[in-house]
Amino acid sequence: MTRIGLVVHSGKEVARATAEMVRSWGGRHGVPCVEVDQWDDAQRLDEKVELARAGSPDLFVTVGGDGTFLRGVRLATAVDAPVLGIDVGRVGFLTEVTTAEIDNALAAVVAGTFQVDERLALTMRASRPLAIPGDLRGLMKYARSPALPPPQVHEETASDVGWGVRIDVTALNDVVFEKLARDRQVSLAVYVSGRHFASYSADALIVATPTGSTAYSFSAGGPLVAPNMDALVFTPVAPHMIFDRSLVLGTDQRIGVRVLERSGAVTVSVDGQVRGVIEPGDWVSVYASTRRARLIRLKDTDFLSRVRDRFGLADAAAALADGATPETYDPGIPLPPDMPAGDGRVAG
Repeated sequence: MTRIGLVVHSGKEVARATAEMVRSWGGRHGVPCVEVDQWDDAQRLDEKVELARAGSPDLFVTVGGDGTFLRGVRLATAVDAPVLGIDVGRVGFLTEVTTAEIDNALAAVVAGTFQVDERLALTMRASRPLAIPGDLRGLMKYARSPALPPPQVHEETASDVGWGVRIDVTALNDVVFEKLARDRQVSLAVYVSGRHFASYSADALIVATPTGSTAYSFSAGGPLVAPNMDALVFTPVAPHMIFDRSLVLGTDQRIGVRVLERSGAVTVSVDGQVRGVIEPGDWVSVYASTRRARLIRLKDTDFLSRVRDRFGLADAAAALADGATPETYDPGIPLPPDMPAGDGRVAG
């Protein structure tokens, strides 16, 4: 570890104080710390400019909640660096350590006594480069910060669309297509690997990873998917149609979304940040990225226990009235050879 990139929830005093603890540790151990994902009141920097100014850190440390962690992943994945999340937020599905554990956590990273939890991420191609119209930029704020600049595109040109312009984005949680006007739903045709599946009139459509299945998709009625799985989770939000179920698809498939000709405009958000507005006739294809997010884990985490804890899940009162529930099922003897050896514990 030669350089730490800090991504800090600067609106929280506890986050700012915790970031100073990381800088102090770096000072004592000769590891420079540089803050990444900075902005002023006018604009945010392009990702490549941010990383170049930061000197391409080989470890990213986020200080905040899951939103801050997602900002760190956006930057870290671009340089294939791992991310360690320090939790000073409210939910903390993704963040790993508490403030009290900072010194031990960083020491473990230096010693190599940690696990790298590789998570599926999403990327996209589109019929044209994504952009936010100038008259909407003032509305497209993320928390306290200005909107991110339009994502970079690769060498393909919009005039020779083919399979689409490759958009340089990485989504750890989800890509969301959402109505821009509050007074009407959007009309979107959905294609799975090039074949039309259904056309939706809805408030939004979500394409999520298993990691993101606990976020917006879950709030919209989607399934919880263990984060060690590889899958695409497609969930409509308030669809004006009988079929309102989620789809769980393989990562060898891609989900295309086309704005129908008389629909209103649609915002495209990546991990909660608006990255563009698309119009009738535009289309976007979302699929599994070849780059994976690399999350640092210092210990095994029981995903379903975390779900119970974070969502405050309670057992049915009628079931509890019918008997006590043991915390585990373990007869105290070795597993028979026909049963899987795993205990269901996955990083979460």
